[in-house]
Amino acid sequence: MNERVWKLARHTLPIGERTLVMGILNVTPDSFSDGGQFLSIEKALARAEEMIDEGADILDIGGESTRPGASAVSVEEELRRVAPVIEHLAKSATKIPISIDTTKAEVARRALDAGADVVNDISGLRFAPDLADYVATHKAGLILMHSLGTQATLHRAPHVADILVSVAEDWRRGIREAEERGVRRQSIALDPGIGFGKSFEQNLELIAKLDALRKDFAEFPVLIGTSRKSFIGRLLNDAPSSERLHGTMASIAAAALKGAHVVRVHDVRAAQETLRIIDAIKSVTSAAALV
Repeated sequence: MNERVWKLARHTLPIGERTLVMGILNVTPDSFSDGGQFLSIEKALARAEEMIDEGADILDIGGESTRPGASAVSVEEELRRVAPVIEHLAKSATKIPISIDTTKAEVARRALDAGADVVNDISGLRFAPDLADYVATHKAGLILMHSLGTQATLHRAPHVADILVSVAEDWRRGIREAEERGVRRQSIALDPGIGFGKSFEQNLELIAKLDALRKDFAEFPVLIGTSRKSFIGRLLNDAPSSERLHGTMASIAAAALKGAHVVRVHDVRAAQETLRIIDAIKSVTSAAALV
């Protein structure tokens, strides 16, 4: 039995027993795939409950789109979108960990006060290092994602020559910053940042070589988010985001086989069913390796 865990503010998640599913809930008007669908609190909470029923292990609430060309929003507007949803979910009868997807320290603080258990920072503490101070105070989880450039150039930053080296170096920097600010090592998870400052080929390389990347970070949970992203559309004859379900499931299956511990998806039920098969195959492979 694998006894590794990911320590969050009010939850402890086992890591390695099976692949965990993080459900995406964007309460934004302009996210690339589901923008505008869950703007009202009623629709957002209904979608959250639907994902919980479908088997989500954690919910990731986002109030600012990071799609190419998206406009930045103020702290006040981001909080207006996410805080009521987090407060309602934190008080609900069905409780699973709640993650706030933000790069802003004040949004992270208010979300953690409202009941969030994790901060998912796509900048890996580059934009607001003091965000980690609030994570430490709340003993919350922290996801450090690799990305390149500023908020305005996340998807236009120059591609690096060796993406595996770039991700590893950035993870080390983020881990060091987080720990210096008091974040528990067992609370940190890592994300290679598919689609953020990577070429089409580098996105595929990160999935294909995720097991190699993980070797130097074996004690940390690795999360990967490929859901409905443009590299999938490109592989499927420029399919729009609404037609990338099967491609997404193929990508998370590959990522899980390469060692991803958590997948971040829009389609929770499909992901759970896909991963049930993948985890069963992995368990047989692991058992055979011990013989």
